[in-house]
Amino acid sequence: MKRLISAFAIVASLDAIACTSLIATAGATTDNSNFITYAADSHSLYGELYNYPSADYPAGSMRIVREWDTNAYLGVIPEASHTYQVIGNMNEHGLAISESTWGGRPELGEPNGIIDYGSLIYIALQRCKTAREAISVMTSLVEEYGYASSGESFSIADADEVWIMELIGKGKEEKGAVWVARRIPDGYISGHANHARIHRFPLNDPETLYAKDVIKFARKKGYFDGKDEDFDFSKAYAVTDFGALRGCDARVWAFYNKYSDNAEQYLPWINEAKGEPMPLWVKPNRKLTAEDMKWMMRDHFEDTPFDMTKDAGAGPFTVPYRYRPMTFKVDGKEYTNERAIATQQTGFSFVAQLRKDVPESLRGILWFGTDDANTCVYLPILCKVTRTPRQLGKGDIVTLDWDANFWVNNYVANQAYSRYSRMIPDIRKVQSALENAIIAEVKALENDPDMKDKDKAKVKSQALADKWAAKATEDYKKLGDYLFVKHLDGNVKKEDENGFIYSKDGMPVYPNFPGYDNEEYYRSIVRSAGDRLEVKEPEQN
Repeated sequence: MKRLISAFAIVASLDAIACTSLIATAGATTDNSNFITYAADSHSLYGELYNYPSADYPAGSMRIVREWDTNAYLGVIPEASHTYQVIGNMNEHGLAISESTWGGRPELGEPNGIIDYGSLIYIALQRCKTAREAISVMTSLVEEYGYASSGESFSIADADEVWIMELIGKGKEEKGAVWVARRIPDGYISGHANHARIHRFPLNDPETLYAKDVIKFARKKGYFDGKDEDFDFSKAYAVTDFGALRGCDARVWAFYNKYSDNAEQYLPWINEAKGEPMPLWVKPNRKLTAEDMKWMMRDHFEDTPFDMTKDAGAGPFTVPYRYRPMTFKVDGKEYTNERAIATQQTGFSFVAQLRKDVPESLRGILWFGTDDANTCVYLPILCKVTRTPRQLGKGDIVTLDWDANFWVNNYVANQAYSRYSRMIPDIRKVQSALENAIIAEVKALENDPDMKDKDKAKVKSQALADKWAAKATEDYKKLGDYLFVKHLDGNVKKEDENGFIYSKDGMPVYPNFPGYDNEEYYRSIVRSAGDRLEVKEPEQN
């Protein structure tokens, strides 16, 4: 999200942009699904499910292009004669696209053009059926009309293929962009998170596409002077600094670490840019499910060298979050706050599941959640859904709405940010119950003959989305109320299987006073003020 001009700027201004996209190809999954994920992270982004209805346009129609982040007018381009239905970041044919911004070289940060990265995504979804077609359309658009954003990575997937494309403009003086796209081999996992991940690439491979001048332009700008076969796109056009590695590539490393062997070999790259760059893809040590992808989006570096619960910053309730800014200084030295995949400022996230060998109506499933991926409920949005459920519709980040999924999810999550270890078990119970019921209902649709009928499938797909958007929003409002009451004033009200416990006189029984959960927090208090706080009994005369 948002335009920035370097990876350092990403660390300094992660409140502006920071998105994560993870990939698993069909051969790496239990049901031969292709997966791409996305967390749209921005402190000012309201979480909604976008909807672009299919339409037909007369010859000569023009399309207004507005910047996705700011809604600023950029220009006009000819409209297609027919556009496809788009719900969120997936279209009716099961094509899905996600992104992450990496900024790149400052002098290329304000390119000459009218097509921003968000417009590229949604124009391609409206005009294309396949990933390869989307790459062709996106690159043709920026060549003809110019690019209006900074460096960007895109995950582009259909039921057959998954690609990563990385693209950056040519600066103020030249229109167009330089780019490379690589198909992720079947049976592998990959990802990108605000740093360019394509390094050296084969020059004669049908599974690798690139701009004809991608190397020539780098030579002209002084970014590269070696042999063509040694050209490294990321090192030429991106900025490989501490933020790009620890704040960005580390998120992809967390994915590799959880699902592949020997990921510790990439830590020298993550920590100090030593050795070879972390590979664009790795072979997983087992096949992944949709649930694995959802839970990876909830990752906070648990059980890794970057585990956020192991230092005093986790506070008294072992909180795996850090508030911005991303860095801080103490006694003249600068330090970082870890940047995990799951983060509090997410507007929305999704896991796009794209499959063959199922009815067309089930070819694409957008498991969609608003606010923090860690605490949201992933809702079932099938590719034939044509209308945004009310609870997932438009709103804004300064107007509280109890009928909005985004706001009730924030109501729950923001209580947990101060008392995480105390509240997360209660959240998991409700979250898991909802997601398990949703998964079972979607699974049942695979054997429903109505899903092979075009009109009936649309009705059932819409009903499914509407039902669970409403129920998840209602249940999370109740969950938020429950958390507020149960943990009022730092106490914990006593419960049994029937709810809060009352005395025989009808009054709630006295609550528990559990104190703090994190022993390291108590130690930090002792280190800073132990002499003053130590309990010392007076000597007896």
